[in-house]
Amino acid sequence: LWTADIPYIRTWEGWLYLASIIDCYSRRIVGWSMADHLRHELVVDALNMAVDRRRPGRGLIHHSDQGSQFTALVFGQRCRLAGINVSMGSRGDCYDNAVCESFHASIKKELLHRHSWPTKAEARTAVFEYIETFYNQRRRHSTLGYIAPALYEEQYQKLARQNEQEEQQAA
Repeated sequence: LWTADIPYIRTWEGWLYLASIIDCYSRRIVGWSMADHLRHELVVDALNMAVDRRRPGRGLIHHSDQGSQFTALVFGQRCRLAGINVSMGSRGDCYDNAVCESFHASIKKELLHRHSWPTKAEARTAVFEYIETFYNQRRRHSTLGYIAPALYEEQYQKLARQNEQEEQQAA
């Protein structure tokens, strides 16, 4: 299950928009994109990053709100091409996308509301560093036993390999 949404980022040069996709199993941001517009390309770019990074099997669920970007024909076609099932919450219901809303609250509290951004380029760089070097690699999550998403995935893969070896030895 992946969840997605778009928070807005204020800069002195105008607004930036961050489309983010979170893998619910590890809370890792697997795809994201930033732009100064809210057209469908924003979410398609984030989806392309997530698909390229994860290579999901058929049947993955992508959940979002009913924003025009997520209901765009191009976005739906890209999901179908990747074998991804699209799920959307009911209008006005923020609770069914709580994982994504939680990430957006974190990035706002921990980064965006602590600084003012004179340029869009500065905001982009800061968001990149937050997601790729802090949030995914070092930020601890209570739902993961207070470890970071990257370490959680690493430990899961290690355990899966050990289980596979044990099964082979038992056979």
